[in-house]
Amino acid sequence: MPTFTALPTAIVQAYRAGAPDAFGNPPERAVSNGDGNPCRHCLRDVPKGADMLVLAHKPFQGEHPYAEVGPIFLCADDCPRGGGADLPPILTTSPDYLIKGYSTDDRIVYGTGAITASPDIQDRVATIFADPDVAYIHVRSARNNCYQARIDRND
Repeated sequence: MPTFTALPTAIVQAYRAGAPDAFGNPPERAVSNGDGNPCRHCLRDVPKGADMLVLAHKPFQGEHPYAEVGPIFLCADDCPRGGGADLPPILTTSPDYLIKGYSTDDRIVYGTGAITASPDIQDRVATIFADPDVAYIHVRSARNNCYQARIDRND
């Protein structure tokens, strides 16, 4: 069963302490409006009225053409790391998401990318992982291309 993987706690704690984002800037502070501010650590929306961080994140090592950078939100205060086999709450708040597979060298496996309705994510993940060239999957916003979560194989 594949695993939905949140950002590692050590990375999130560094951002909370002011570590620079992918562009070398400190995370911005904002207040959540309670709708559409998915935390990439607890994999839940940042509660309305709660402080949050907004920053540029690159979920890849190194610099290469496929190393996309985009904005993410994080709870400004401690939150438990989310993840597991079940669809995380942040992947149920939009009607659809962009799902795409990557190889072990962090390149998109062409033909795997698809805008997928939220209820169909688990089936699409199984289809993508049927390709042995796919090492992991990213879930992104279908409208804004923001990174949401990673999905790892468990075989």
